[in-house]
Amino acid sequence: MDSSLVERVRRFNRTVTQRIGALDDAYLARGRPLGQCRVLWEVGDGGSEVRALRARLDLDSGYLSRLLAALRADGLVEVTAADDGRVRTVRLTPAGAAERDELDRRSDDLATDILTPLDEAQRGRLVAAMGEVERLLVASMVRVAETDPQAPEARACVAAYVAELAARFDTGFDPSRSIPADGALLLVATLHTEPVGCAALRVHDSWAAVKRMWVAPSVRGLGLGRRLLAELEATARARGVGTLRLETNRALTEAIALYRSAGYREVPAFNDEPYAHHWFTKEL
Repeated sequence: MDSSLVERVRRFNRTVTQRIGALDDAYLARGRPLGQCRVLWEVGDGGSEVRALRARLDLDSGYLSRLLAALRADGLVEVTAADDGRVRTVRLTPAGAAERDELDRRSDDLATDILTPLDEAQRGRLVAAMGEVERLLVASMVRVAETDPQAPEARACVAAYVAELAARFDTGFDPSRSIPADGALLLVATLHTEPVGCAALRVHDSWAAVKRMWVAPSVRGLGLGRRLLAELEATARARGVGTLRLETNRALTEAIALYRSAGYREVPAFNDEPYAHHWFTKEL
């Protein structure tokens, strides 16, 4: 990694944490640190399962327990457990809801304070830059790993893939009629433990087929499809594969554009996939 890039990220982090008051032990002058304030906001009006809260905030279970204990001691949240004790739910008390509303008001004031010194053009630039930074930070939080195809997150991705193809293809999609991906290596992308994408590689000696490429609508535009494809290519190279092949349907225009931009060359049909209109290959 380029050390100058690392230093620029660190400098940005220092500026942001100072400007938003994250260094204060009493965030927004409310007598508690930022971590506790964020948990109050994230719990929301309807409450939250503790494990879901931990996943959304990417927090260590011990640290989250300490945050919740401090909020309970202040009378701001209550934590209840199901009969089996495995599922715990946290909810705001009336005092917690009032505190969350006050934090919202003060957060609006802080945002206004950041924008006020800037002219109209600068405000637009700042907000646009913040949006771009947010998208890229979300992209950086996505994790990609080889996953057992029978794991719940893998099955969820494949089910979503099948459902989307059924909705988008002119003739619908019946996976029993399609060339199977049995025995394929499966990569699954997760964001806050939620599955948001997958891609499979079925190896045939010196060549391999790319299968099951899918990205959740909620994270499209973050470059995840390209990242999954690159990870499949790296995996194929590591296994001595020299050629990748894939087929796709004409309705998947975004996928077709991705394959072409990634160096895949359209070729005549090399299989009898009933749902395919385009066939591609790439030499690694």
